[in-house]
Order: sequence, then structure tokens, then C-alpha cells
Amino acid sequence: MSPTTTDLAALAGAVLLAAAGGEAFLKGILGTALHLRVPKLLVATTLAAFATSSPELTVSTLAALAGQPEIGLGDALGSNVVNIALIFGLALLFGPIKAARRELGRDFVLALSVPLLTLWFARDGRLSSGDGALLLVLFAGWIALAMRAAASHREAAVATDIDIGTVRPLAALLYGIGGLAALIAAGRLFVVGAGGIATSLGIDTYVIGATVVAIGTSLPELVTVILARLRGHDDVSVGTLLGSNLFNGLTVVGVAASIHPIQAPTLEIAVTLGCGVAALLLLIPNRTGQIPRARGLLLLLLYTGFVWATFAAGHNPVT
Repeated sequence: MSPTTTDLAALAGAVLLAAAGGEAFLKGILGTALHLRVPKLLVATTLAAFATSSPELTVSTLAALAGQPEIGLGDALGSNVVNIALIFGLALLFGPIKAARRELGRDFVLALSVPLLTLWFARDGRLSSGDGALLLVLFAGWIALAMRAAASHREAAVATDIDIGTVRPLAALLYGIGGLAALIAAGRLFVVGAGGIATSLGIDTYVIGATVVAIGTSLPELVTVILARLRGHDDVSVGTLLGSNLFNGLTVVGVAASIHPIQAPTLEIAVTLGCGVAALLLLIPNRTGQIPRARGLLLLLLYTGFVWATFAAGHNPVT
């Protein structure tokens, strides 16, 4: 059976809303933070990551409440592969990116550790509410450390890639509210469209979440990273994607599992997490403190292989 026009229209509408809503929400958050004199480093590593990951959180929460948490799990884990392998791969096509190894620091190590922890939790084929709660506790700890680091490095705060210009406090608030409303609507459309497509094509919901939905909900990251590259803020590109991956792996998965235990197909989970870790390892800078352009091609090849392997695993599920 072919996907219905309604399903495809819902997915297309969600893509547009996610892109527009993510950009508006990010602009509102950054504007509000700057007017309140919040350190820019904190904005770049936490608020920016929260804003660009809001579609994943919305999709995951709504899917879990609807009794389909596998969509949210696939979306969160798949988005992490999209962030690094697809989006960062595309960003590298513009040229090498400067990134000193010491600047990656704690966030990079944690980003590598979270997938391994998630795979350990899913070894019995499910993520329990207790697993979700532990992920949320780890997220709270990461935020606390990030705030402490930002407070101690105010003068060296990272500049944001979004030009908020002369946005007034009220306008920034309206941007945030309007963007969040669009993201919530996009999340609802994604659940409807992805569920319909999964049913019509006979593909399980995790695979749809890890591929189609993951690309759509990663549009805010794509917009942010491309703008950062064009404006010369390479450090923001790296920081935003690492922060977004941590938010997805800890908060999005944590919230979904806390709301509703998730049946986690071991093979599909392993494929997604393995590709995510491989993509992160390709971000390790060389001796000159750069991530070379050639890594971009490797990342794009990795993403192509991820899509193929995910669909293959979906047709041969092993739990």
C-alpha cells in the first residue's frame, strides 16, 4: 500500500514548521538570554542545543504519550547520526573547520559515552522508566557543569551565530513563543505522518523515526550550522551539534522512556548508536587543529551506509 496524500502532506508541513519554528525559537532564546546578560558560552552550549533539539523533544513526548515511544527513540538516536554524519558532513564541504582538541573536552567525551550507556540499558530489548530517569539525572549534572564553566569564563564566552540585531526583549519573547508553538505543531504532524507512512509501507516505527523523522527534526541544526559556517563561527558549529547530541541522547530519550517504557530492538539500536559513535570519532581534529574537508565525504558515506543498514535491520529485526 502506498502512503496517502494526507500522510505525505503532514510530513511536508512538519518539515516546514520545524525549520521556521526552530529558527524563530532559537532567535527568541538567544535574544532573551543576551538581554538578561546570560553568558554567551552558556547560550551556545545549552540554550542553543535545547532550541535546535526542541523538535526531537516534542516528537518524542507526543509519541510516548500516544503509546508509540519507539518513534521518539528512533528520532532522537537517528537525529544524532544526522547531526554529525549528514549535517557536519555537508558543513565540511565548505572547507576544513578549526577545532582544537582541548576545546572539545568534556562534552565530546560525554557524547561518546552516552551511546554506549544507552546500548547497555537496551541489552534486554527495552528501555525502562528507571533507565530514562537515570539519563535525565546525567543531563542535569551536565547542565550544572556547563553553567559552572560558563560562569567562570564570562570573558571568553562563545559568540553565537545568530544575528539578533536590535531585537527588543518583548520581540525576543514573542519569537520564542511563536517558534515553540510551531515546533509543537510540527511534532504532532510528524507523529501523524510518520505513523501513517510506517503502516502503509510495512516498515516499523523505529526505522521511520531514525530516518525520515530524524532528518525533519534536525532542520534547526542544519540551519544553525550552515549559518555559522557562512559567518565564520566554526566553533559554534561544533558546539551546537555536540550539545544537541547530548540533549537528544540524555533528555529526549530520558523523557520518552520515563513516560512510557520503550521496546528497543537491539540490532537496530546497535546500528544507530554504532554509526553515531563512528561519526563522532571522525570529528577528532588532526595535529594542525583542523577537521579536514575530506572527513566530510567520509561522514556522508557513513550516513548513506547508516540509512541502508537501518532499513536492512528493520526488515530483519533481532531483539
